[in-house]
This record gives sequence, structure tokens and C-alpha cells, in this order.
Amino acid sequence: MTETDSKEVTKQESSEVKKSQHDADTVLRPFVDIFEDAGGITLLADMPGVSRERLKIEVDKDVLLVEGDARIDMPDNMEALYADVRSTCYRRSFGLSGELDTDEIEARLKDGVLSVHIPKRAELRPRKIEVSVG
Repeated sequence: MTETDSKEVTKQESSEVKKSQHDADTVLRPFVDIFEDAGGITLLADMPGVSRERLKIEVDKDVLLVEGDARIDMPDNMEALYADVRSTCYRRSFGLSGELDTDEIEARLKDGVLSVHIPKRAELRPRKIEVSVG
């Protein structure tokens, strides 16, 4: 590789880094509470303004991806002059352990709060053993 080629690759990498930083700046990371019990893990994500139709939840191997696009309706005769938030796109990803059963994930969206329950695999859940007499 010549010096010119090297400089071109460096410029290209630099623009890709800037682009990925820009993409990261335009995405909101919703606040998420995570709870664990004997049956599995529950995630509660604050995603105000996101409807079920604009929500995407995916599992790829051991990564859970939650994305949603909020829609803020403005009356026809009004225009936003200032906004604290520049983006309406929420995105979070979570690494999942092998003890979770990703085939049995359940999700509910109510009043801007997404609840995702990921159960533990059946063989790893605690179970009560009945003791017989005799």
C-alpha cells in the first residue's frame, strides 16, 4: 500500500467514525430498569410517544435489540421553536446470558413503558421437589 492509499484509508476511516458518532448522537437511549427473579429477567424501558407499530424488538444470538420511533403530534397551527430532544428514535441493546430462553420472550407496551420478560431456561429455574412418605 502506498502512502497516498494509506492517507485515503485514514480519511475514509475518519469520516466513518464521525458518521457513527453522529448516528450515536441522534439516537436516544431510553432509561431501563432491570429486575431479576427466580423465573427470569424483566426490563422496563421508558419510551414515551412510541406506538406498537413503531416498535421493534429483535434477538440475534445473545443480543437483545430494542428500537422505537416516537411520534409527537403537533396541532396544525403550532410550530416547535425549541426542543430539548433532537431525535425521536430510541435504541438500546443488551447482551443476554446463555441461561435465558430467548424463544419465550414476552413484551408489552403500555402508557409509554415497554416491559420485556425473558424467562430462564426451564432446566435452570428453581423447582420444588415433593417428598413422599414411606
